[in-house]
Amino acid sequence: DDYHHFLAARGYTKRSMIDDPSYHQNHMALISPLPYECTVDHWVGVQTANWIAKYDGDDPFAIMVGFPGPHCPYDPPGDFPEVFQPDSMPASIPEAEGDTPLLRQNNVDGNKRPWNGVDYTEFTEEHKKKIRAHYAGLVKGIDYEIGLILESLQAKGVLDNTIIIFATDHADYLGDHNLIGKASFYETCMNIPLLVRVPGMEPTVSDELVELRDVTATMLACAGVDRPENMDSRTLPGLSISSDEPRDRIYGLLTDGWMINDGTWKLAKYATGENVLFNMENDPTEQYNLIEDPQYAETLARLDIDLTTYVMEEMRHSMFDRLAHAGDMSQDPAFGREGWQQPFPAPVEYVN
Repeated sequence: DDYHHFLAARGYTKRSMIDDPSYHQNHMALISPLPYECTVDHWVGVQTANWIAKYDGDDPFAIMVGFPGPHCPYDPPGDFPEVFQPDSMPASIPEAEGDTPLLRQNNVDGNKRPWNGVDYTEFTEEHKKKIRAHYAGLVKGIDYEIGLILESLQAKGVLDNTIIIFATDHADYLGDHNLIGKASFYETCMNIPLLVRVPGMEPTVSDELVELRDVTATMLACAGVDRPENMDSRTLPGLSISSDEPRDRIYGLLTDGWMINDGTWKLAKYATGENVLFNMENDPTEQYNLIEDPQYAETLARLDIDLTTYVMEEMRHSMFDRLAHAGDMSQDPAFGREGWQQPFPAPVEYVN
């Protein structure tokens, strides 16, 4: 790819670093062999800024910019201007004994696979703080690249006519709950940054529940494009273009787990058989699993019914393209008669 040729021209190559002893010793926290000028995130930032500078069209443009980092391996460059020390990092959220030990074991086993190859069976606070310091350096690097892109928009004279949305696809445990990476519904790996800059709009903060898919409806609204009726996406609340009621609950579906969060209560159910119920207002670090507390049996039943209904509905829609017919064909007066036709795939009403 283009980045490969960029590195090759400067005498570097891509590498996994799995053969570096410090990669294993420090649980993937190590210094990149690449200088800052050659890191992939800086390369993406420069490529984006260059594209903006060279754009000579009169039509509006849209750019999706994806930064591969911050991510494992946690490898900030050694010559990056800002360095974070492990002893300056906050302590990790402890693992609540007995809550999700099988989830923890899956996390350990999954990271032993060849793509990663690190054994997290022993995962000390020292390991975690070093990882956090390196991760902070990678995050700071993104700040620099966003600044570079903003400067290019300013130089082009279009910054005040450009809507900017910044988000990530997931977060990272970084040792919280004695886990690394992602793939559960603990806040520390699913609560992501989301910033929207609309020119002329006063800064505001919204505490409403949102999902990443709501970015889609927001972009369509900003562009003045009608939203398809079957799209389960809402405009983000608090913006001048917002036109939808905020969500009163959000859902999460993974290969091996389901989740519902109504802003106060979060229920997560895993394929390991482990279920957790947290009061997010009283217990934001998710230390007290109330799943077996009879005092909250009614809350648990309500959330479980809502989550199960949602999963059933999603399963129905996932089969949309395989439906021969939706509903009862016997109610169609023309059914079975010569010339009878039906659309395929069958139309399915999507309830937002």
